[in-house]
Amino acid sequence: MSFFRKLKEKITGTNETVTEKFKEGLSKTRDQFTSKINDLVAQFREVDEEFFEELEDLLLQADVGFETVMELTDELRLEVQRKNIKNTEGIQSVISEKLVEIYKAGEDDEGELNLQEDDLSVILMVGVNGVGKTTTIGKLAARFQKEGKTVMLAAGDTFRAGAIDQLVVWGERTGVEVIRQSEGSDPAAVMYDAIRAAKSREVDVLICDTAGRLQNKVNLMNELEKIHRVIDREVEGAPHEVLLALDATTGQNALVQAKTFQEATNVTGIVLTKLDGTAKGGIVLAIRNQLNIPVKFVGLGEGVDDLQPFDPEKYVYGLFAEGLEEEIEEDEEDK
Repeated sequence: MSFFRKLKEKITGTNETVTEKFKEGLSKTRDQFTSKINDLVAQFREVDEEFFEELEDLLLQADVGFETVMELTDELRLEVQRKNIKNTEGIQSVISEKLVEIYKAGEDDEGELNLQEDDLSVILMVGVNGVGKTTTIGKLAARFQKEGKTVMLAAGDTFRAGAIDQLVVWGERTGVEVIRQSEGSDPAAVMYDAIRAAKSREVDVLICDTAGRLQNKVNLMNELEKIHRVIDREVEGAPHEVLLALDATTGQNALVQAKTFQEATNVTGIVLTKLDGTAKGGIVLAIRNQLNIPVKFVGLGEGVDDLQPFDPEKYVYGLFAEGLEEEIEEDEEDK
């Protein structure tokens, strides 16, 4: 049984709406990436070294990243030898299987958020200005509410003009209380007030916004360290998640940002925004493989429900949707 058929069987019965969101959200990447792979397969009848070199170029163009591309093609070479694959028929299925394997890397359930069952969960949101950090906070708040959790927001980005007001708008839209101080206030003081308020109101989840200035990395590190100290002092073991918002449309630049924030704080997960707006959706694999940080949520559209937990199987389905359906139809016809 091909990997495409196994994949189809695995995602059948899961939330079809979510599966379609991945399909639609990855349409730009699929149009560029998958169509070119199909052209490559049509061009090459044999799986030879020239085929692999062309495949490497395609993967790099999709922003999969050099290290990940080399690892993937090395794995493919071994698989081709092991299975004695001579021609390119069905090679897309082998490629998709290796993409999932590389992302998962033997880890289970690492995409799950570390939320406390009967206590306050504190989520720290970090990221540079303009990546959709505040919007992501609002969408996460709406998501938690749908799950029956009570939510509070902390307006810790006190330096960017309009940042507090923007978070307040999301608070009003979702019916969530926002703890804030005046512009220019100490972010750590805002966190202190927010935690005290969240505890007194027995809130389930507190989501904290932070400043996203990278011009002076030392200041960023000092500020985040101070925020961490205050949060940990008030809630032992918190923050339970440090989510880094990255703009998928910036490609490799997102990796540079991720490395900077890794140095400044213990990032536990990535929220990759605007994935639907880029043809370089391979950045998901580059982030996971080069930084060893799981992508926990992806933005697949502008709607509140378009922020979805990342699922590597649904991601690969979104990349190869047409080829997957065509191969399964051909298998059915052969029967």
